[in-house]
Amino acid sequence: MPNHIFIREKIKNFKKKIRVSSDKSISIRSVLLASQAVGISEISNLLESEDVINALKMIKKLGINYIKQGDKYKIQGFGLNSFNLKKNITIDAGNSGTLARLILGLLVRSKHKIKLIGDKSLSKRDFYRVIKPLKLLGANIESNNNLLPIKITGTDFLRPIKYDENIGSAQVKSCIMLSALNTPGLTIIDSKKSRNHTELMLKFLKYPIEIRSSKKIDKILIRGQKQFEAFKYKIPGDISSAAFFIVLTLLTERSQIIIQNVNVNKTRIGIVTILNKMGAGIILKNKKVYNGEEIADIFVKSKKKLKGINCPAKLNSSAIDEFLIIFLVAAKAKGISKFKDLGEMNKKESKRLDLGIKFLRLIGIKVERIKNDIKIYGNPKINLSKNYEIKNFLKDHRIFFLSCITALTLGGNWKINDKNSANTSFPNFLKILKNMGAKIN
Repeated sequence: MPNHIFIREKIKNFKKKIRVSSDKSISIRSVLLASQAVGISEISNLLESEDVINALKMIKKLGINYIKQGDKYKIQGFGLNSFNLKKNITIDAGNSGTLARLILGLLVRSKHKIKLIGDKSLSKRDFYRVIKPLKLLGANIESNNNLLPIKITGTDFLRPIKYDENIGSAQVKSCIMLSALNTPGLTIIDSKKSRNHTELMLKFLKYPIEIRSSKKIDKILIRGQKQFEAFKYKIPGDISSAAFFIVLTLLTERSQIIIQNVNVNKTRIGIVTILNKMGAGIILKNKKVYNGEEIADIFVKSKKKLKGINCPAKLNSSAIDEFLIIFLVAAKAKGISKFKDLGEMNKKESKRLDLGIKFLRLIGIKVERIKNDIKIYGNPKINLSKNYEIKNFLKDHRIFFLSCITALTLGGNWKINDKNSANTSFPNFLKILKNMGAKIN
């Protein structure tokens, strides 16, 4: 099967109700925590993407069995530090930085050396941000100049730490929290605001965790070595996947959409806040709380007039995975949009800030950059008619999605490579687009 698609015309107006893929962040965390619970956990609506499948393969290699029955994955855990570790094990995180960094937190008491590898893209990403706190805890880590492959050997003499997490990385914070599960005493993390799925899931599991929130910092206190029981969890839809259909609707005339049952955790809906400041008028309906997570239906209508934004940097962490598609809205909006301190985008599956700017310039949008701050000069009348080919973007799934939405809303004749990258987070992406009327070959 060819690994590319062609899009040669815009999508026609639509009125649809859809469901997007399950939340990837919560899917990975639920698998890892189920591996440490006592008993058989049941996870339904688990995202069956490459990143999550790699999480399942990883726990199996570490001695944790699971089966799939209908829509449920049943995972047999035996409690904290119950991995059945053998000598010379190599585990593969594929493309997932979340999986790679979080699993290291669960290996801090491993008796044997474990080797962690990833794909070409993940192998270029810096791991010093988790290596540093894990060494402070007492784990022995060998790395390739802070890159993968990493070899970790745990210790029975872990010491609790007080750690300042000042990046705003949920992966770093979560790695330390998971390592704290196996650490005696009180681990304290002063964390810059970021996604809080791990904290919410530990609270749902009735684990002894306390969060003291201030305006900029969350102080997280965890008492380690407390067992927790197996659980049942149904994974909601992913706001990062919904983002592409939000923008598709905004930029397609006379269209509207309801995206059902999406996780709208306040640490994840920066895109809604940002786009509403640009005039989008997105509405969250039927809000409810499920196991600590907020869930809602997202209602969007097309908008002819969108305006540029001076985006507050405080929204960066809650929209970090969505800035590529936000840039597309800025390209179509009236006026200049300004974004600051976006360096963390370059720590993702690819150097997304660099490639996002490259993409905008490819479609004729003026972009100015000073370090990690950018200005996007919007063109409300933009209408593409040239031939475009998207390649050499490090097979980043979100750039693939961005390219599809751009082609379907702005026009042009597009050949978009690396179709298989969609399997990383959203295997049904193209199927949903086609059901909405998109002509994709």
